[in-house]
Amino acid sequence: MSNVSYSAPPGIRYVQYESSKEAEYVPKIRQLISKDLSEPYSIYVYRYFLYQWGNLCFMAMDDEDNLAGVVVSKLEPHRGGPLRGYIAMLATKDSYRGKGIATALVRMALDAMIARNADEVALETEETNSAAMKLYERLGFLRSKKLHRYYLNGNSAYRLVLYLKEGVGMIPTYDPYADLPPSAEPLVDIEKNKPNQ
Repeated sequence: MSNVSYSAPPGIRYVQYESSKEAEYVPKIRQLISKDLSEPYSIYVYRYFLYQWGNLCFMAMDDEDNLAGVVVSKLEPHRGGPLRGYIAMLATKDSYRGKGIATALVRMALDAMIARNADEVALETEETNSAAMKLYERLGFLRSKKLHRYYLNGNSAYRLVLYLKEGVGMIPTYDPYADLPPSAEPLVDIEKNKPNQ
């Protein structure tokens, strides 16, 4: 972690994820996130993020090594354009909410992404999660898009974006599907439900 100091409540320390402690950390991360977020994530989702971007995962641990909070992130080019950070998961144990832990964890992730030259950071959060919306907007995130019925539970979300560099929102991106020609005729005759010849 950087030399920046992050305020922690008494009995809490912040640590960066270490792959050498996967067997200890991953079950704790999964347990906390499964209680907090509306989406069920398989072990493969955690491994996808933690294997490639473990250096962008930060945790708040109590004196007994219980997980009080976690942020899981990634950083990669977005559609051939800006280098985009992405906050995939943020969770804080109920008994530790309102103590600034989530804010500190997000700031750690943001600082780590900035140190790696990120242009912007994006995330999605449920539109009904007012605490998360306030936290992210306080940190400078802007609502960029409403995603109707985005989550498996049917709830809608907002995509939030934090632009870290001037003009980043104007960088062109590449849509790999945009250059596909429209089909001249349908592949299936809808009335007969048979392939066209």
